Amino acid sequence: MYSTLEQKYQRLRNELIGGAIALLGVAGFGTLWYRLVEGWSWSDAGYMTVITLATVGYGETNPLGERGRLFTIALILMGVITIGYIVNRFTEALIQGYFQEGIRLRQRRRLIDTLNDHYILCGFGRTGRQIALEFKSEGIPFVTIDSQIEQIEEAQDLGYVALQGDATLDDTLFKVGIERATCLVSALPSDAENLYTVLSAKTLNPKIRAIARASTEEAVQKLQRAGADAVVSPYITGGKRMAAAALRPQVLDFMDGILTGSDRAFYMEEFLLDPLTSPMVGQTLREARLRSQCGALVLAIRRVDGSLIAGPTADTQLLAQDVLICLGTAEQLRQLNRILSPLHSRHMRKPRLST
Repeated sequence: MYSTLEQKYQRLRNELIGGAIALLGVAGFGTLWYRLVEGWSWSDAGYMTVITLATVGYGETNPLGERGRLFTIALILMGVITIGYIVNRFTEALIQGYFQEGIRLRQRRRLIDTLNDHYILCGFGRTGRQIALEFKSEGIPFVTIDSQIEQIEEAQDLGYVALQGDATLDDTLFKVGIERATCLVSALPSDAENLYTVLSAKTLNPKIRAIARASTEEAVQKLQRAGADAVVSPYITGGKRMAAAALRPQVLDFMDGILTGSDRAFYMEEFLLDPLTSPMVGQTLREARLRSQCGALVLAIRRVDGSLIAGPTADTQLLAQDVLICLGTAEQLRQLNRILSPLHSRHMRKPRLST
């Protein structure tokens, strides 16, 4: 499957190749006629064909009879039509910038091919734009997929890596490196598209984390059964946030201030305790002395079985594959990351660097 831009580029390239082949065919046919029918040498036949197609106005290489002159007239007409077609296609390519577009397409493919442990954002509507903004503020490498050329052009104008295509198709997901990606976020307009996208992503890369948008509670259940690791309903989430703004406005303002935006004083981050890279596995929080070493606060610990320990005490033991949910400044979280994983485990997303 090709995007609209790729289809235009492919069409023009095929037309130019077709015109060149047609011109070579006409030249070959003319040369064979003069050699086999008129009995000329190969050099005379080729020379006569070239000057005839070029319409330079030279005289006949050898005398021609009526039959030969009629063929020469037909050869001139075929040459003019073929060359005119090629010139027309080439002029269109220059005016429309198809050659530049071909260069951009190849550069975009090379850039996508270099991505590793990246995020895939499917859909660049109102929800997708906000997700992309958050990814950009966090310094996350990501690529955007959308079927609408207008959305892709807008994403590219904002400096995002974007590809036009149908995210529900395996071929499109392969183009954005689904097998190398860490997470896929499906924010497409319909629940059916999000369902197909999650199914395809989980089939092609079972280890990828899939997050999907849902419009109804029924869609939430279906996406969860399809393998989505997290399902977000804008209507349900929006209702809860509006209720929280009415009932607990200060709490909501505090949470917003540490979860989103690029100008925050404090950040919340999660860290995976990999037994291969973390020396803290097996220690208690008191023994690890994380707070005294970096100043970051451990708010909660998610065990490998899914259980959550909120407000862990000093005697809480750190186990392999635990996920620590921490609060602190950007510098505190970077220092905490160095303490927890001095070997820089690739499975952990590093805290965003401050500007």
